Amino acid sequence: MASVGTNRKKQRLRDVSAATSAGAERKRRKLPVAEERSWQKAGSKLNEEISSDSEPDSPAKKKSNEAEEEIEETPQEKKLRLAKLYLEQLRQQEEEKAEEEAFERDLVAGRLKEDVLEQKGKLQRQIAKNLQLPDRADIRVLRGHRLPITCLVISPDDEYIFSAAKDCSIIKWDVKSGKKLHVIHGGKKVTEESHGHTAHILSMAVSSDGKYLATGDKNKLIMIWEAATCQHLYKFTGHRDAVSGLSFRKGTHQLYSASHDRSVKVWNVAENAYVETLFGHQDVITGLDSLSRECCVTSGGRDGTVRVWKIPEESQLVFYGHQGSIDCIQLINEEHMVSGADDGSPLGSLKKEATNHSEAGPWVTGCTRPGTALLDHFCCCLAEQ
Repeated sequence: MASVGTNRKKQRLRDVSAATSAGAERKRRKLPVAEERSWQKAGSKLNEEISSDSEPDSPAKKKSNEAEEEIEETPQEKKLRLAKLYLEQLRQQEEEKAEEEAFERDLVAGRLKEDVLEQKGKLQRQIAKNLQLPDRADIRVLRGHRLPITCLVISPDDEYIFSAAKDCSIIKWDVKSGKKLHVIHGGKKVTEESHGHTAHILSMAVSSDGKYLATGDKNKLIMIWEAATCQHLYKFTGHRDAVSGLSFRKGTHQLYSASHDRSVKVWNVAENAYVETLFGHQDVITGLDSLSRECCVTSGGRDGTVRVWKIPEESQLVFYGHQGSIDCIQLINEEHMVSGADDGSPLGSLKKEATNHSEAGPWVTGCTRPGTALLDHFCCCLAEQ
C-alpha cells in the first residue's frame, strides 16, 4: 500500500510540471512582437560586448596603459626626461629674453641716431604738408619802444620775446598775453645800478637753455643779462667798433660776436671769459649765425663774401656769389645757409660752390629761420625797392 501511494504522488508531480511547462509554452507563444524585438536587440548587444576584445583600445584604456608605462619608467629615464623638459624651458626663456633685448636695442639705437642727427643739425621732422598764413585778426601788435626796433629774439620755450631798439631800451614780453614783463631802460636814463645801453642796440641773442641774454650796441659793448630776471651779469669789451652780430652756439654757453671792426670774437659766457679773435673780412661784418657745431658763418658787407669759420681748425671757407653788399646771413641747418644782399638774390649752400637760387629782386635786408622744426624753410624780409 505504501508503494502504491508513493507512485501516485510521483505521478501527480509529473502532471503538475507538465501543466506548468505547457502554460509557460503558451505564454511564450503569446509574447508581443515589440517585446521579442527588444529581447533580440539585447542579445545582439550582448554579443557585441562579448566580441569587443578584438577591437582597438578605448581612450580610457589607453590612458591607463600610458600610466602603467610611466609607472614602469626607471629612475634614470625619469631624470633624463625631466632634464630635457628643463632644458626646453630654458631655451624658450632665452629666446624670449633675446627678442626683448633686440627690441630694446632697436629703440635705443633709434634714439641715439636721432640725438646725433639733432646735434649735427640734420634731424628733420615733418610738421605739416601745407603752410597756412595767419589771419589778420590773429596778428597782435606790441607797442612799447619809442624808436625803431633793431633786433628781437624769442626764448627757446616760445614763452617770451626780447626786443631792443634805437632808444637803447630792452623789453621782455609775454607771448600769450602780449604784456610787458620787464623793461631795461637805456640812453640818458642809465644809472650805475641799471647797467643799460647808452647807444643804439644792434644785435641780440639768447642761449639755447634760455639762461643768458646777450646784447651788443654801437658803443662796442656786449652786455650779458640773466634772461629770467633781466638782471645785468657781465660786460664784454674788446671790439673796436659797433657790435653787429651775436649768436650762442646751440647747447653751450659759447658766444660768437661780430663787429664793424671786421673781426669775430669767441667768448665763454658761463666763465665770463674771452677766448679768441678771428680775422678775414675786408669790410664791416653785417651778420652772424651759428648752430650746434663749433663754427659760425658771417656776411662781409661790401667785400662780397660769406665766410664759414671753423674754430678748432682755425680755418675759414670763403664763398662768393652776390653782386652787392651782403647784409644778412642765416643757417638753415649744418649744411645749408641763406644770405641776402642789396642785389635782391638770396644764396644758400655750405658746399664748395654757392648757388644762386632766385632772380634779382628787392633789397634783402634780413633773413631768419622760423625754428628748428622747420630747418628746410627760411623767411626773407624784403624792403621796398
